[in-house]
Amino acid sequence: MEGFGGELVTAGKDFDESRVVAAEIGHQRGYHFVPSFHRELVKGVATYAHELFESCELDVVYVPIGMGSGICGLITVRDLLDLKTEIVGVVAEGAPAFALSFEAGRPVKANSALTFADGMACRDPQPEAFEIIAGGAARVVAVSEDDIAEAIRIYYTTTHNLAEGAGAAPLAALLKEKERYAGKRVGLILSGGNVDMAVFAQILRGETPAA
Repeated sequence: MEGFGGELVTAGKDFDESRVVAAEIGHQRGYHFVPSFHRELVKGVATYAHELFESCELDVVYVPIGMGSGICGLITVRDLLDLKTEIVGVVAEGAPAFALSFEAGRPVKANSALTFADGMACRDPQPEAFEIIAGGAARVVAVSEDDIAEAIRIYYTTTHNLAEGAGAAPLAALLKEKERYAGKRVGLILSGGNVDMAVFAQILRGETPAA
């Protein structure tokens, strides 16, 4: 961002604290603040859901949950196409806010979001995202840091794809539930490859990065 001439402000102990600081700065300076979960962002990521569902018939899709844009896009497109595909959300055990919320039937804040899979490091589920997830997801599965690291290694060694922690979490969840979907057609959302070189090297050595 600095390379493009932007001002970089680092604040907050985690994503949710940083999000609040960003909103405050936007208000103080009169900026237009775009939250991490936003209707237009959901429309944007929903394009991959449309491409996926139009290209193949799936019994289930596993998708990581951060602030919820990806899973909400999948649920919305699935429903618009009137498909029966199950959609399973995936969170890290150290960042269980959406799993706790799904179980409770209401948004529940977690005390922490300790995971090296920073794309899922959410403590504070937003009500709009939760409403869509609660109404359209089959369930929410939590996976461990070791599970996520192993899934990253599997992706790299078997497909040569570089997966970030959040991107590998759906594979970790499927491996955890593989007997449930034996013989079924399963989709996995590999949401990106934004993993630091040092972290990736540590994972390839067979280690699990610290949260």
